Amino acid sequence: MKKQHNDSDFQSMPVEQQARKNNLSMFMIMMGFTFFSASMWVGQNLANGLNFNDFLIAILLGGIILGAYTGALGYVGAMSGLSLDLLAVKIFGKRGSYLPSAMITFTQIGWFGVGLAMFAIPIAKVAFGDSLTATYLMVALAGVCMTATAYFGIKSLTMISYVAVPCVAILGTVAMIMAIMQGDKGLIEQFETGEKTLGIVSGIGLVIGSFVSGGTATPNFSRFSKSGKSGLWITVAAFFLGNSLMFLFGAVSSAYVGGNDIFDVMINLNLFYLAVIVLGLNIWTTNDNALYSSGLGLANIFGAKKKHMVLIGGVIGTVAAVWLYNNFCNYLNILNCTLPPVGIILIIGYFHNKKDFDNQTGTKDFDINLGAVVGVIAGAVVANLVDFGIASINGMIVAALCYLIGNALTKKQ
Repeated sequence: MKKQHNDSDFQSMPVEQQARKNNLSMFMIMMGFTFFSASMWVGQNLANGLNFNDFLIAILLGGIILGAYTGALGYVGAMSGLSLDLLAVKIFGKRGSYLPSAMITFTQIGWFGVGLAMFAIPIAKVAFGDSLTATYLMVALAGVCMTATAYFGIKSLTMISYVAVPCVAILGTVAMIMAIMQGDKGLIEQFETGEKTLGIVSGIGLVIGSFVSGGTATPNFSRFSKSGKSGLWITVAAFFLGNSLMFLFGAVSSAYVGGNDIFDVMINLNLFYLAVIVLGLNIWTTNDNALYSSGLGLANIFGAKKKHMVLIGGVIGTVAAVWLYNNFCNYLNILNCTLPPVGIILIIGYFHNKKDFDNQTGTKDFDINLGAVVGVIAGAVVANLVDFGIASINGMIVAALCYLIGNALTKKQ
């Protein structure tokens, strides 16, 4: 029993009730998770392609769908107390779980590296010109700091979130308002400039795709919620509010200064040091959550301690950061379509065996669930190759059908 209490991250067991966190802490963790600079790029694309009314509709409808997906995963994580990888062991089987663990690990280490470069490159450029040495030094420094906090697990993630969330939200909002006030047009009028060729359905798809892959890792954090109800609603609120802020920051920067994110707005307002703080904290929270998830995934595959795997993931992401930023962003966007099939199978698998999970008796040990594995592969293929509709939803539908058909066929045997 003593051994269980020493593992504050509950790598191989359900989170005990006495280790669950209060609602404010969970809200801060989940908000910090959603504060991701790449979502500002999506806001830029939305502003360039939609008028203001359609922009709001895309955020609202896309946010509802994304919130429903992540909220369901938040509920499953809180009710079971299990991480994504432990849920996968029970639903995909022990060896079958290696597939979702490898996918979440690969994607999250990739985004960790991209996040480091997103922090280092603009700061080095403003402060030191186009110095590669300064860029790499900045990447190394940020990589060490972010890996260190992820190493200490959920406790340090909570502390970072308490600092980062209010700072990013307040400073980013102030900068956004200042940019609008200094412009010669109002926000709605400013949105009307340029070609508006995106379409609402495509806009909704961008909103969902902005964080649907990262959102698949929601159980890794929601398992620390006090109850299933709080895990559900905190996740929905955090994803909706956090993502909406990121989209607005990106949209305003694009509309008024033509940059990628709120960093450009603050630089143009001569707020360099505040810009560094906002950009750094914004990326830090999401990067720590990404590295934490990759550590759990690697630990499941190799049977090692999560802390050691976090260090390995941090080193890989830091060393490859600039290369990932320059060569890997498009590939990571393809991978974004591969993780929603994992999430939908975890949701269906939990409710299909809810009594076992709720009673903490678990399901019988087994090696691999072929329906789940085929569902992930087929869902990823469809999501990436089918042109109509919304990619992530297409993938989830196919994955769910494959999983349910596979289970039905297995029961008949």
